[in-house]
Amino acid sequence: MNFTIKEAVEILERTPKILDSFLSGLSSEWLHCNEGEGTWNAAEVLDHLIEGEKNNWITRLNFILKEGPTKPFPPFHRYSHLSGLEEKPIQEKLLEFRNMRKKNIAKLKSLIDPELHLELTGSHPALGIVRIRELISTWAVHDLTHISQIARVMANRYRSDVGPWKEYLGILKR
Repeated sequence: MNFTIKEAVEILERTPKILDSFLSGLSSEWLHCNEGEGTWNAAEVLDHLIEGEKNNWITRLNFILKEGPTKPFPPFHRYSHLSGLEEKPIQEKLLEFRNMRKKNIAKLKSLIDPELHLELTGSHPALGIVRIRELISTWAVHDLTHISQIARVMANRYRSDVGPWKEYLGILKR
């Protein structure tokens, strides 16, 4: 097993910086390209990450600490960010994500004592019994998944433009 809370926090702290560096100042064409119907663009992925900061990670962590495995925590609606809310500028979204993430990492550090809490369990509505360390690990890997998704979606925008070099570009091999 590789998990340590310190290492997970290293990823969680870096994600807002990575996204800020990667997405700030990009044209709408880059921010809103996708891989076809039913797929997300970079701006929508950022909306999803913000929604997770509001209603997923710390909410579930608190629920596990309070309820344990006695009842399932409320489901997280993974697509609620697509509900047609007013589109904010990317800089505003990046700032919101950065601020929420900073608060949530502080909450994580104040709530969790790695010596006492990592093996505590809760009940996921679909997956059954889960541990706090699994929730925190998933939070970090979730970030990495969506960073990778954003890069892949943006790379696909130039799929036909790279010509024969496509054969050498692993990100375009799906």
